[in-house]
Amino acid sequence: MSCWMFPGQPVAFADASTDEPEFQKIALLCREITGFNPLEHDTPSPGVRERVRLQLFGVCVSLYRSGQLAGRGGAPQLIAEHSMGIYPALAASGAVDAATALELTWRIGECMAAMGSSREYALGCVIGLTRDPLDALALNNGVHVANYNTSRHYLLAGERKNMEATLTEATASGAFSVSMFPCDAPLHTPLMEEVAEELQRIVAGYRYCEPHTPLVEHIAQTTLTAAAIPAFLVDELRRPVYWEATYRALCSRGVTRFQEVGAGLSLSKFNRWIASES
Repeated sequence: MSCWMFPGQPVAFADASTDEPEFQKIALLCREITGFNPLEHDTPSPGVRERVRLQLFGVCVSLYRSGQLAGRGGAPQLIAEHSMGIYPALAASGAVDAATALELTWRIGECMAAMGSSREYALGCVIGLTRDPLDALALNNGVHVANYNTSRHYLLAGERKNMEATLTEATASGAFSVSMFPCDAPLHTPLMEEVAEELQRIVAGYRYCEPHTPLVEHIAQTTLTAAAIPAFLVDELRRPVYWEATYRALCSRGVTRFQEVGAGLSLSKFNRWIASES
């Protein structure tokens, strides 16, 4: 059984076939809907913040690559998603079209980005600690674990000053790698409750079809239905991504072939790490 995996936001504007006609069509669609042209990602776009442009770029890459795979007759039996990868995953599953996936990414991204105007948030990557010590460090410092990627690879989110203290303590506790990145909003944490009502208004304005390919979500590893999608799109921003649990659930359902459909190979690396511990 095969599974397409849709990763979250890329770390940089790279790894795209920008000279391919099919990618250019998606880029044009993105420009028409959002005002951002992925082919000119270094050029500021009025009404589209910097990190939202990166989110849109990632979705465009995923839409392009899923189209290429489908054109070769490589349709999967299951689809999985990680973080912002939910939007192109919805398109690949048939729940929405490409235009809706891009518009959702843009509108939700701008809603979240507005949070950064009043507070300075940061993401923290911690590698090497196990879950219980990291959960305790996060709780003690007022930040949250946003991604449980593997047994020793985690992403945290929260206010920058608290993140700095958390990473310092993580290093002292034995983490062999820590890094911090600026962000507009503390995705996948309870802090997103601040914009939950606006997010609910956004997702309620769209029609969702029943996925023609089962789409496994990253919180409880259930298969999303059309009726469940709007609530999930809000809930997943307030709760962590459990990728290790998702990978194991996919394997238990018979998946033996994984294809990462997006920029980079982060999920493929996580899968190898998890599999090595099985």
